[in-house]
Amino acid sequence: MKAYIDNFLKYKPLLTELVSRDVKNKYRKSILGVLWTLLNPLLMMIVLAVVFSNLFKFDIENFPIYLLSGNIIYNFFSGSTTDAMSSILNNASLIKKIYVPKYLFVFSRIISTSINLFASIIALMFVMVAMRVELHLTVVFAIIPIILLILFCTGIGLLLATITVKFRDVMYLYGVFLTALMYLTPVIYPMSILPRWLYIIVRLNPITNYLMMFRSVMINGTFFSLTALCIAVIETAAVLALGLFVFYKHQDEFILNI
Repeated sequence: MKAYIDNFLKYKPLLTELVSRDVKNKYRKSILGVLWTLLNPLLMMIVLAVVFSNLFKFDIENFPIYLLSGNIIYNFFSGSTTDAMSSILNNASLIKKIYVPKYLFVFSRIISTSINLFASIIALMFVMVAMRVELHLTVVFAIIPIILLILFCTGIGLLLATITVKFRDVMYLYGVFLTALMYLTPVIYPMSILPRWLYIIVRLNPITNYLMMFRSVMINGTFFSLTALCIAVIETAAVLALGLFVFYKHQDEFILNI
C-alpha cells in the first residue's frame, strides 16, 4: 500500500496539471474563462426553474429548487462518468510515449467535473437565497453524499475506461443507458407518484439514494437516515473497489488496444 501511495504522490503534480488542462480546455477562448464554471450552472438553473416550474405542477414545495438539486446530482454522474470513459483513449499519444500511471487520466476527469459540481452547488444556494428559500445549517452535511457520489463515479469511471479501451461501442451504448437512467432517477418527479413496482426499481437505483440524501440536508433541513448512509457507503466502497481492481488488472493491456 505504501508503494502505491508513494507512486501517487510522485505523480501528484501531473494530476494537478491534467486537471488544470481539462478546466482550461473547456473554457478556452471564452471571454470570461473559468468564471463560466459558476455562471454556466447558475444560468442553466434559472432557465430550468422558469421552464419546468410552469410545465409541471407537482405538489412539491419549492419545486424549482427540487428540480435543480436533482439536475445537479444527475448531471454530475452523467458528465463525470462519460468524461472518464474516454480518458484513456483521448490520452493515447501520451501513454504510448512515456510511463504515466494511467489511473491519473481517469482521476483528472472526475476531479475537473467535481469542480463544476461544487460550483453548481454554490449556484444552487444563490438561487435558494434569491427565491427566499431557507438555508438550513444542515447544508454543511451535504458534503457527505457529495464525497460518496464522487468516489462512486470514480469507480464507475475506472470500469468504463477499462471496457471502452477494448470495446469502443460502449461509448454509444452508454449514452442510451444514461437516457434511460435519467427517467429512473427522481430528478423531475416525486417518488410519491410512482406505482409500487416502479418505486422499487427507482429506489434500487444507486443515484436515487445519493440524491435523496443530498435533498434531505440541502432543502428539507433534515438529516438522512443511518440506513441510507450505510447503503451509500457500502455501494460506494464496492463499486470503487471493483473499479480499481478491474482497471489495475487490465491496464497493462491498454497499449495494445489504443
